[in-house]
Amino acid sequence: MLFPVYWMLNVSVTPQQDMRKSPPDLLPLHPTFEGYRAVLHDQMPYLGTSLLIGLGTVAITLVIAAPAGYALAKLRPRGGGLLGLVLLIAQMIPGIVMAMGFYGIFLNLGLLNSWWGLIVADSTIAVPFGVMIFTAFMSGLPDELTAAARIDGAGTWRTFWSVVLPVSRNAVVTVSLFGFLWAWSDFVFANTLDGGGDLRPITLGIYHYIGNNNQEWNSIMATAVVASVPTAVLLVLAQRYVAAGVTAGAVKD
Repeated sequence: MLFPVYWMLNVSVTPQQDMRKSPPDLLPLHPTFEGYRAVLHDQMPYLGTSLLIGLGTVAITLVIAAPAGYALAKLRPRGGGLLGLVLLIAQMIPGIVMAMGFYGIFLNLGLLNSWWGLIVADSTIAVPFGVMIFTAFMSGLPDELTAAARIDGAGTWRTFWSVVLPVSRNAVVTVSLFGFLWAWSDFVFANTLDGGGDLRPITLGIYHYIGNNNQEWNSIMATAVVASVPTAVLLVLAQRYVAAGVTAGAVKD
């Protein structure tokens, strides 16, 4: 499982003239950092755009999914079960199908080739997942917690903001992490909706290096290594929160 990661690192420091050597070197005998210099020179704008899109997707997802999850878990509105089924079905729609639909909508609205259009598109993937995670997690919170807040005079919004949301940290971290990862690694929406924009994400930056006559594989792999660092760090830091967040509501006492 780790060998492809090692090979990505190996190729990222392999000189261009040794790229097609047969058999290839299992160790970088003559390492070069030209690929990483290319990343710093050419790819930083793409990385910045991906960071902007990822954070924007997380913000929209939390703003929509957290209150929706609270409503389904604790307020139990009429038709909540049907809505949960719709959200589940939404997870099964292939991304390419949604991309084609978004292309038609964005074309009519003039939203193509815009970074904030990508935020909207990526949020449609993250929001249904976020609502299901928040619903499962908040359903496991004791009703006495919200009842005590109401006795103290807190309304629905105050109970959610001051009582329920602070104790839902694991769910917040889980939804934020997965929303960021989906936006950071997205290629289908980016290539379909923002292929000619001024601000394009890192997935298109990597794709930009791949051509019919010029394949700079050390630069491609160096970009992939740099693009993998933020997600790897986030996964390590949030591991225990994610483990608790995704299993919330799975077991009842």
